[in-house]
Amino acid sequence: MKLNLKQLETFVLVADLGSFRSAAERLSTTQPNISSRIASLESSLKSVLMERDAGSVRLTSKGHELLGYARNVLSSVDEFIQVANGEAAFDGVVRLGVNEMVVHTWLRDFMQAFKARFPNVLIELSVDLSSKLETDLAERNIDMAFQSGPFARKASGEHCLGVYPIIWVASPSTKLANDRPVSVEELSQFPILTHARRTRPYEDIAAHFAQWPKLKTRLVPSSNLSACLQMTVDGYGVAALLAPMVEQELANGQLIKVDYQWAPEPLRFAARYDLSKSSSVVQSAAEIAHLCATKYYHSFQSTFSQNSATRVTKKNAS
Repeated sequence: MKLNLKQLETFVLVADLGSFRSAAERLSTTQPNISSRIASLESSLKSVLMERDAGSVRLTSKGHELLGYARNVLSSVDEFIQVANGEAAFDGVVRLGVNEMVVHTWLRDFMQAFKARFPNVLIELSVDLSSKLETDLAERNIDMAFQSGPFARKASGEHCLGVYPIIWVASPSTKLANDRPVSVEELSQFPILTHARRTRPYEDIAAHFAQWPKLKTRLVPSSNLSACLQMTVDGYGVAALLAPMVEQELANGQLIKVDYQWAPEPLRFAARYDLSKSSSVVQSAAEIAHLCATKYYHSFQSTFSQNSATRVTKKNAS
C-alpha cells in the first residue's frame, strides 16, 4: 500500500476547507496536485473518501470514518518530530489574524518569541476587525485569531489576552477641560470618532448618545483605528479608544484624557483557534501569545494606574 503523509495532510485540509482550490492555495500547489493526492490515497485505501460536485467537496461515510484517524496520525507525527529533533525541526506556515490593538502593543514581542521557538515556521499575518477575523477563523482562512469580544461563535481553543478599558481622549486644541468632568453637551460639540460600525464600542456609543436626540451628536466611525487616532491628535474630534493605543500620545501631551462620566465597556481579548483541527505549532503559538500578552498587561496596568494617579494629583492641586 502506497500511502504518505502528504496525502493524509491533503485529505484533512480538503475536508476542513471544503474545496480543492482552497486546499491548493493553502499548500501552495495546484488543484491537479491536490486531486492527484486524493486519488492516490483513495486508490491505496480502495475506498472513495470524497464526492465532488460543482466545485464543492463532501466526505463519504468512509471519509467521515477515517478523518479522525488521519488527524491522529498527523498529530502523532508532530509529537514524533518534537521528541526526535525539537521544535526547531518544524516548518510550514501559521496564518494569524490580529486586530490593531495587538499590533500597537505586544505583537512584536510575540513574533520574536515565536521565531526563537520555531525558527523555520513562517507567520502569515493579516490585520483586520475582530468581527472579520472571527469569520475568517470559522471559514479556516486563518489558523488563529488574536481578537476582542464579544464572540459570536465558540472556539474550542482559547487563551485570555487581557481586558482593556476604553477611555475618552482629545487634542489639547479642542480646549476641553482636563481638570473637571465634561458634560454631554460639551462633548457633543465635537465629532465623536469611534470604532467601525457593527463593533460593540460603536454600538455602545450610538446607544448612549441616542438618549439625547436634540444634541444631534455626530458619530464618525472608522475601520482603521490608527487613522482614527491620528485624526484625534489633529483635533478633528473627540474619541473613545482603547487605553493602550493612546499611552504614548497621552504621555507626550499630544492628547488629553477627557473626564466624561461614561465610557463603553472594556474589551476582552483572546487567542482563539480550533483545538481539534490545529497543529501543535498553532497551540504553542497561542500559549506564547498568552505569555507575551500577560507580561504586557501587567506593565500596562502599572503604568495606567500611575498615570491616572498623577492626573488626579495634578487636578486636585489645581
